[in-house]
Amino acid sequence: MTTENKGIVQRALAGLIETGDVNTLASFLSDDFLHHRSDATTSTKAEWLAAVHAALGPTAGMQVEILHLLADTDHVVVHSRRRLPDAGPEIVVVDVLRVADGLIAEVWEIIEPVAQTAVNAAWWEPARL
Repeated sequence: MTTENKGIVQRALAGLIETGDVNTLASFLSDDFLHHRSDATTSTKAEWLAAVHAALGPTAGMQVEILHLLADTDHVVVHSRRRLPDAGPEIVVVDVLRVADGLIAEVWEIIEPVAQTAVNAAWWEPARL
């Protein structure tokens, strides 16, 4: 199951990253797909695909580099670095995807702007507690 689920996510991302074709990605999502962000907002399949199209569609210009792809049972974790066009900010993203019945059912996304890494990494230092 782990290897199969990792393959599903790899194929979904490869189609999207290589072509910017959101329809390829859509074919890998369940009808009741949900996307969760760290700010507690949730998007439906249609809402999330519209956002992905705006960011990664053929004319959007965002570059995505997959750094790690890990899987355990029905969950697949993707660690990526994304660069926005026109010298826009660079972000690091961790997505946790849940696969059910051969389709991606949910995604939890955590985003960190690279420029804010030092500030975000210092919150736990003893002097700040």
